[in-house]
Order: sequence, then C-alpha cells, then structure tokens
Amino acid sequence: MTKLTIAKRICGVLAALASLNVVAQNVGTTPAREAASIASAKADNRALQKSVRRTLSKTRGLSVENILVRARGGVITLQGSVPDPGQIELAEKIARGVIGVTSVQNLLTVRQPGL
Repeated sequence: MTKLTIAKRICGVLAALASLNVVAQNVGTTPAREAASIASAKADNRALQKSVRRTLSKTRGLSVENILVRARGGVITLQGSVPDPGQIELAEKIARGVIGVTSVQNLLTVRQPGL
C-alpha cells in the first residue's frame, strides 16, 4: 500500500467517525425538545381552561358550580350540568368568545337543583 492509499483510508475513517458523532448528538437532544414542547402545550391548555372558567363564572345567569371545563389545543369541552336549558347555550356562547378558543364541544345536561 502506498502512503496515499493509507492517507485516504484514514480520512475516510475519520469522516465516518465524525458523522456518527453528529448523529448521536442530534438524537440526544430530541427528547428534551419534545418534553419542553409537551410542557408548553400543557401550560397553554391550563391557561386557556382557567380563562374560560373565569369568564363563565363572571357571566350573570349562569350557574357554574357543576360545569367542568377542559382545554386541549384550543378545543374546549364543557361537561357537567346546569339547572336550566338556556344555560347550556349561554355557556357555549360565552366559551366561544374567549380568546384562544377554536371550537367548543358542549356536553352539558340539564339537572334540577338538589338532585
């Protein structure tokens, strides 16, 4: 083997090792980014949920004691019961008006007080 052939092989091995190192570094940082993204989405959902709940609780004529608000990616789900059928539509209308809400899934039912 000539010195040139040996030098080419050494360069090839070094290039392969360098590319493996780069791949290993990129793979190692992905879970951290995903975890941060998940944490950020959860925080956004909680903030939107609180905002909708706060807005509903300030609405006159709406009983919010038995209303559960859930948020996921801008979609609000209203669950629970209200004492009057008109409050079902009112709760949905108010929730749709909150900034950040993209849609509302209204699963509220009518339940007489004391039952």
